[in-house]
Amino acid sequence: MEPHSNKVPSSPPALRANDNLSMMHSKFICCKLYISESLNAMAIDAIDCAARSDLQVAVLSKFEDCLYNRVRYTLVSYIVNDSSTGEVIYSPIRKVLFAMMEAAFSAINLNLHSGAHPRMGVNDDLSFHPLGQSTMEDAVSLAKQVASDTGNDFRVPVLLYAAAHPAGKSVGAIRRELGYYRPNYMGSQWSGSMLPDVLPISPDEGPNNVSSERGATTVGATPFLENYNVPILSKDVAVVRRITRSVSGRGGGLPSVQALALSMVIAQRLHACWIRIMSVPIKFRQWWSRLQQTKDLMLRRGTSR
Repeated sequence: MEPHSNKVPSSPPALRANDNLSMMHSKFICCKLYISESLNAMAIDAIDCAARSDLQVAVLSKFEDCLYNRVRYTLVSYIVNDSSTGEVIYSPIRKVLFAMMEAAFSAINLNLHSGAHPRMGVNDDLSFHPLGQSTMEDAVSLAKQVASDTGNDFRVPVLLYAAAHPAGKSVGAIRRELGYYRPNYMGSQWSGSMLPDVLPISPDEGPNNVSSERGATTVGATPFLENYNVPILSKDVAVVRRITRSVSGRGGGLPSVQALALSMVIAQRLHACWIRIMSVPIKFRQWWSRLQQTKDLMLRRGTSR
């Protein structure tokens, strides 16, 4: 495969006489961008402005969590493939993501950030998901282009995962290698830079050196996934972690379900644990069924331990 250009295309390729516009817009890609900030209103406003800078990119949802100090944007747009190679040669979402990350890097300093959710970078994670007639190869192609933009233009280490990784390495495996899940503040919080000055594993794009202000970024391609939180009013973190492990695929629970136990203080007095569920549904009914199964399994495991 020929290497793609690092320059982000600003406009779609010119149409040929025999091009069918409706066919060119029959393939869509979703991207979920996770940014380590939700309390800085000026930063969020700048990112919002970038997210809505192109009407060809739909902002399906924006989820802010003040305890996590984290925001997730879900974006969708069309892609254009090269007629001979099949490679993705244009999508408006690429330029919008670049603008959003640029706004985030300009307004957020990871050294000053803290929250109840793990993170290792200002622009912490981007996951790409094929929709409609798009294929996983399309998602991988666009993910790699955005990874190159991020690593080379913003000079941050970028690590690919899932279908975008040559060996299909999971984002969880990469994060465990980097100590992502280990809180470094007050036993249950993440504060400031948490990566060494030089990454212990080689990034797929960008430098090996880590800026403490910007951190590193993961970029992957997977089937569409959804995340949700399950609050548990308990101070017993060990029990909640056992429940978390038992419902996840890695712990012998439901296949394709990933789970993370997080501890936090609400309103400066109520201590609670949240289980962060990450699943990979195929259709809504299957996702809803998986959600109910997860809840039922959590109840059974919670009462039996």
